[in-house]
Amino acid sequence: MLTCSFVSTTLLSELSVAASPRRSVTASAIAFAILLLTCISTTAAPKPGYQSFIAGNPADAQPSNTLSPGLVLMGGGTDVDEAFQWMCQRAGGGDFVVIRTTGTDAYNPYIQQLCPQMDSVETIIITSVAGANSAYVSSHIQNAEALWIAGGDQSTYTNLWRGTAVQTGVNYLLNSKQAPVGGTSAGLAVLSQFIYTGAIGSVTSSQALANPFHHYVTLERDLFQSALGADKLYDSHFVTRDRMGRSLVFLARIVDNGWSTQPRGIGVDEHTAILVLPNGQGTMVGTGAAYFLQAPGPAQVVSEKVPLTYLNIGVYKVPQGGSFNLSSWHGTGGIAYTLNVNNGSLTSTQAGGSIY
Repeated sequence: MLTCSFVSTTLLSELSVAASPRRSVTASAIAFAILLLTCISTTAAPKPGYQSFIAGNPADAQPSNTLSPGLVLMGGGTDVDEAFQWMCQRAGGGDFVVIRTTGTDAYNPYIQQLCPQMDSVETIIITSVAGANSAYVSSHIQNAEALWIAGGDQSTYTNLWRGTAVQTGVNYLLNSKQAPVGGTSAGLAVLSQFIYTGAIGSVTSSQALANPFHHYVTLERDLFQSALGADKLYDSHFVTRDRMGRSLVFLARIVDNGWSTQPRGIGVDEHTAILVLPNGQGTMVGTGAAYFLQAPGPAQVVSEKVPLTYLNIGVYKVPQGGSFNLSSWHGTGGIAYTLNVNNGSLTSTQAGGSIY
């Protein structure tokens, strides 16, 4: 801006001299005019609101005739190699796109090494609504043969992507093109119908159980339309950050909001992923477990500044080697137990009383 100001002032002085009837516009005035136009063009151009980093062929690859849908639900922490290889196998090659609102392009070399059959790997960092609505972002999402939603801050995903071409594009991949889609941490959270956004701060289980209407309990719904995510809420870093209690509060609040009568929750450990086929059948990869929660209906007590009372929540824990079907809500190789919350205190029927 200082340069533009200088050019503008100098040019006006030059042109005022040239305006005399006895003088013509000098070459320097013309040069300054060109420079000023360039300066105005540079400073007035709107920022695109996104950054793109491509590894591999930048041209659009045609979808393979083996392109198959699939859903990856990853719990944050260290990424699980097998999950990305599964997505690439179902993509059948083509373009792998990663979307996020902050961060780097670190996924590009990681995925490229795991999936040499992919034509390209691209990370798009979307930093504004304008970027989320840009033709570039729209076309590159819809042209993807596999899409990954990185971790970060899910409140920025709901704020910047709702009602935009990003929302339309991801829904197109999920429901029309039927390409494999997955997410981790914040990226996992936005793939379920019901979303804990953490817009104000990340609520702990103790805070939520003590007050289900704590100002950190911020819930939204319906960013993406995944049939397998319907009537569900996903949470990540599950055991590491002790998130069972808060997930029960989220389910109670969803019922209290009138959004669902018997919502379901899925909590996924770090370095763990569920690979879900279109029929809902999910298999485990990584090192941890997943927890499938069934709300029985409304909570007995769910009021502001009053500890939660919520009885008979069904849990099915699936370790590595087990499986679970998200459509039939039935698992094998796992452990079934019941959780009860009385006046904010969480207890379990599991042997030893562990809530996990």
